[in-house]
Amino acid sequence: MLTIRHLLLFACLLLLTSCNQNQDAKDSQLALMKTTNPGPVVTDHHNLNLGENVKNDVSSLPELYDVAVVKGEKNILVVYKVKHMQRFRMKKIEKNVTKMLEKKYPDEKFTVSSDYKIFLEAVRLEEKIKSGKFSEQRAEKRLQEIVKMTEART
Repeated sequence: MLTIRHLLLFACLLLLTSCNQNQDAKDSQLALMKTTNPGPVVTDHHNLNLGENVKNDVSSLPELYDVAVVKGEKNILVVYKVKHMQRFRMKKIEKNVTKMLEKKYPDEKFTVSSDYKIFLEAVRLEEKIKSGKFSEQRAEKRLQEIVKMTEART
């Protein structure tokens, strides 16, 4: 009788701990369905305000409703979600965003994307940086991998 109680208690504890482990993944998945408005992520701490300024500039466009910015050593990743009624103009919006950023920040290299998968990867990167799971070097390496994914999709 005692072993059955122990087994039942162990099963309950196992169930409770396994339910909470994927909370970060659930939050990342919800990024596709709702506005998450993530703050700018910086892997290179030389210019902290630049990420915030870029996010504010891109967020001001009326066609967009969610923007994520990741600033690295070499380039800045800007990913955004387009409002539903504007989706047929996505290429033009991407071109306008790129042109605006290059004009306002001529010394920076931008990677711009409206791809949901890239947006999701940027949000996951932000979560890992804020939770302390990624060092600056590892975050920069992951940022470069995400940039390569955007280049492969075009």
